[in-house]
Amino acid sequence: MAKKFSLSQKDKKNLLNLLQQEFPIEEKPFETLAKKFDLSEEEIIEFLKNLQKEGIIRHFGATVNSIKLGYYTCLCGTSIPEEKINIVYEIAELPEVTHAYLREHRLNFWFTVVLPSEETLPNFIKNLSDKYQIEIKSFPMVKKFKAKAVFTL
Repeated sequence: MAKKFSLSQKDKKNLLNLLQQEFPIEEKPFETLAKKFDLSEEEIIEFLKNLQKEGIIRHFGATVNSIKLGYYTCLCGTSIPEEKINIVYEIAELPEVTHAYLREHRLNFWFTVVLPSEETLPNFIKNLSDKYQIEIKSFPMVKKFKAKAVFTL
């Protein structure tokens, strides 16, 4: 059973805000966070593990700027018939797919891919289209406006 420790609701929110915006890049980051909240390093780590178990924290790690690393990003949309809806789960699990959403729209499935280069997109789309017998439309990025999602609590 998880050890209980005292952290006010306000401090929990402040800690989550801090983690999203300015995680300390240093030798002992959890120790640094612990000092800010008058907790032990173990308590901070246990708190984060519990949030992960609860599904509040989905991922804990660096966000890499794929474009600065030379990768190509593209939004794709397609229409998946109800009887083939299982396709969305297969596509969403592909390593190139970073986001995937079902929508109420003629193009009811949208997903974002990150590929090694722009030249690899046509072949990627063709392979998916052939495999699943669907038409996929691509919407290449013209300009990126926001790269960071922070949820102020």
